[in-house]
Amino acid sequence: MDGPREPGIREPGIRTGGLREGGSRESGGREDGGREGGGAGGEARDVRQSPSASTARRAAADPVKGLLHRHRDLCERAVDPLEIAAGLEAHGVTDRTAARFRHRDVFSLAEEMYARVPRDGDTPARPDETPTPRPRTAGVLLALLPGVLCAATVAVLHLTEGRPRLIAAAVGLLAVTLTLGAALRRGPLSASTRTTSTWTCWLVGYALLGDGLLRNAVTGGPDGLPDGDADGPWPVTVAPVLALALSYAPAAGCAHLFAAGARRKLSSSRGLADFSASVRPLLLGTFALYLGALAALLALTGAVLGEPAAHPQTLTLGALLLLARLLTVHGHAHASTLVLTTTAAAEAAALATLFAGRLPGCGFLTAPVEALVDVCGPAGVPTAACGIGALTLLIHASRRLTRASAHASTERTR
Repeated sequence: MDGPREPGIREPGIRTGGLREGGSRESGGREDGGREGGGAGGEARDVRQSPSASTARRAAADPVKGLLHRHRDLCERAVDPLEIAAGLEAHGVTDRTAARFRHRDVFSLAEEMYARVPRDGDTPARPDETPTPRPRTAGVLLALLPGVLCAATVAVLHLTEGRPRLIAAAVGLLAVTLTLGAALRRGPLSASTRTTSTWTCWLVGYALLGDGLLRNAVTGGPDGLPDGDADGPWPVTVAPVLALALSYAPAAGCAHLFAAGARRKLSSSRGLADFSASVRPLLLGTFALYLGALAALLALTGAVLGEPAAHPQTLTLGALLLLARLLTVHGHAHASTLVLTTTAAAEAAALATLFAGRLPGCGFLTAPVEALVDVCGPAGVPTAACGIGALTLLIHASRRLTRASAHASTERTR
């Protein structure tokens, strides 16, 4: 009879939450695929579970495993957990991110990832167990060689005149250039990327000849070519260039101290913010140490050669070159190239406007440079250009060189 059904009594052929007859059997299996069941029905549902669901549960149980899979190449190449920490930071992993992987900071996460990657052979020693390497004797001599050759060239120029002086200048310039290039290919200032040697040569050349040319251009000259004399019609300032050449050895030493100190800070820090806060004073101290050495060399060369020390423009140029090289060594060559190019272009533009102002109706072009020369002298142009560039790179370096990723690939043998 058809009548009202009793509560809880279902009609035959209708099942809720189970497998249905005919064509509805497959859909019922999909609905119950994620539920636990007993017997044959439960086993069938477990078999039909999607791989993504199983992977998600394994990732929830072991959150580090997925991160380890994504950065497996980094973990296999790393010689210690510190390099993994630096690599993770370069990929945007922060201490807050590490907390989602059940670790207090990136360094702790890197230690677990390093321990879980199988390796052949013995495990290399930890950085805190390895003494900081000292510079090799050959590297020290090579760092001193550009300054020694430059000093010898200057001495020969003061003892010769005429054509022999010209030949000595050409030979000395070639020797200094070759030894400086060899020194830059090894040691703490060596870089694997392309360098901006063209703009560096321009800036050093301006330090040698630029002030004299600028002074002559303001007064309507020059009337002749430079003869290598500081009192000639086109004065040549040798003392700043000699001081810069002699300062290569202090620059290499400061770069070594910075790299070694940053490596020690990396091994003792317990967080990315902690590392940055500890490396920033090290960077500024290294920078100040080099400027002090360069200032002393400027005073020495100026006194020996009887020339003005030219402290403002030479100190700003030395600071600019050091910061540009440090950024290049630690993998940030783009900013160095941009700033060096802009600085060299500014110096060239200052000279060009003085000559362009001699054209009819173009006298207004010389007004900015002449105003700067009236207030600060010819040294005002390179001081302003190099000073702005050095300040820009110092701000950039205080952000980039204080990150752990900037020291991930630094060789300990430097």
